[in-house]
Order: sequence, then C-alpha cells, then structure tokens
Amino acid sequence: MSKTSGGPPPAQDALVLDTTRLPSGPTELTDSLAGSTPGFAGGKSDGQAALAAMGGELADLQERLWAARTAGSERRVLLVLQGMDTSGKGGVIRKTLGLVDPQGLQITSFKAPTPKEKEHDFLWRIRRAVPTPGHIGVFDRSHYEDVLVVKVRRWAAEEEIERRYGAINDFERELADQGVTVLKCLLHVSRAEQGARLLERLENPEKYWKYAPSDLDDRELWPAFRTQYETVLERTSTDVAPWHVIPSDKKWYRNLAVGQLLLETLRGMQLTWPEADFDVEAEKSRLRAQEAE
Repeated sequence: MSKTSGGPPPAQDALVLDTTRLPSGPTELTDSLAGSTPGFAGGKSDGQAALAAMGGELADLQERLWAARTAGSERRVLLVLQGMDTSGKGGVIRKTLGLVDPQGLQITSFKAPTPKEKEHDFLWRIRRAVPTPGHIGVFDRSHYEDVLVVKVRRWAAEEEIERRYGAINDFERELADQGVTVLKCLLHVSRAEQGARLLERLENPEKYWKYAPSDLDDRELWPAFRTQYETVLERTSTDVAPWHVIPSDKKWYRNLAVGQLLLETLRGMQLTWPEADFDVEAEKSRLRAQEAE
C-alpha cells in the first residue's frame, strides 16, 4: 500500500460491493484480512479525503429515498453493523453516517434483552426496530447476537440455534419483499488491534466510559467467537442479504468501505425525485398573483 502523496484521492471505481462481499462457502477471519485495505491503494489521508468527497452524493441519494416516501414508496435501507468489541460500530455511525441528514436515519443499539423482550421470540424486538419507508436504518449490533453470544455462552440449546439460522434467513427475505434493502457489514478487527484499543481506553480517563470489565471476559473467548462468526457468515449470507466483511484494523478504511458500500447500494436503487401531484404552472401563477398584491 502506497503512502499518500498529497495529490487527489485515488479513483474509487475498484472499491465496490463485490470487493468485500462474502463468497459462498466456508469463511476464515484471519488477522491479515483485518489489517488489509482491499480495493483501495491509497493511505490514510487519501481515504479520509475520499470519504469526505462522497458526502454530497450520499446526502443527495438519501434525500431522494426520503422524498420517495411522500409518493407512497416502501423502499428503505437497513445497515447492519456487527463486530467484536472495539471494531468501530460507533465510529462508522459518527464518521460515515454523519455525512447524511440525521432526519433520515433510524439508529437502534441492541443491548442485552430486557425481561419483557425475553418473553417473546428473539426477533420480536428486531421487528419493532425495522426502519420505516424512506429511512436508512442502522443496527448497532443486531439479531446476530442471538446466534453469536448465545451460542458461545451456551445460553440456548443447539436445536434452538439451528432454528434461529433459518428464522433469520426467512426474516431477511421478508424484509426484501417489503422493500427493505439489507446491507450487512461485519467489522472485522484483529485480536491484537482490539487489545491496543482496549488499553487506550484504560490509559485515558476520557475513555473510561467506553470500557467495561466484561470486554475482557469476551476477549478470553476470542477463538470461540471467531469460529462462531465464521459459521454465522456461512449460514446466513444469502442472495437477498449477503454479508460484507469490512477489514477494520484501520479505522479510516473501515469508515470509507462502509461509506462506499452504502453509496453503491443507494446508486443501485436508481432513486428518482417524485413527480409533482399538482399543476406546477398553475401554482406558479398563483404565487405570482400573491406577490403582485
């Protein structure tokens, strides 16, 4: 990977959906993959400039999606951000989604289920958070916790985990049928980089609030989590809702890659402005008449 030269950012044509889209078959989440920058030849400054440069088009396409709902469109986007602690879900929301109008975002952060939520099927609370037409919905963690943490911690029987794989695939197919474009991103961070980020939080009083002792509890189970992530990716990457593995050791690349995926997704929706449902010329005449009074 070359260092930035101070010139214009490299062309982004190579950094498209297929660059990070998970191929069919078994998956291996290696540390070398976490530190890579597939589809982008520039350095940090180039990546940051490229992300900023796409802001105008992202905002325009989001506004078109938002406007289409006034004409009865059911279309919306659900961006699923999944990953180990410190992988950067919050960073993506701030740096990448921060480029668009917050009015068009619906962000849900899923924590441990409440007693009320536990009274229902695991997808009950997820369905309640599906974005409404015209929105870009963002899941900070998601229904995938219910086949990841639950499996690793052995909080459910094997038969129930198997049922949930199928339920998730059926649910995401339903979403697609309802006009929801599902964009699933695994933010893949290496164990070494996670350790460095956790230490940074412990050494900076301004970041203590980001740290929880349970982070190290999960870190002790890193091999089990990685294996289960690999299984989940293989079992739930489908044609209507494929997974994208986003290398996340380099924060700037992570933010850029998710931004480019979102941009390509919105472009592919071929969004147009809704036609006027009134006589434009007549309304102009009325306005001129009012101004002349």
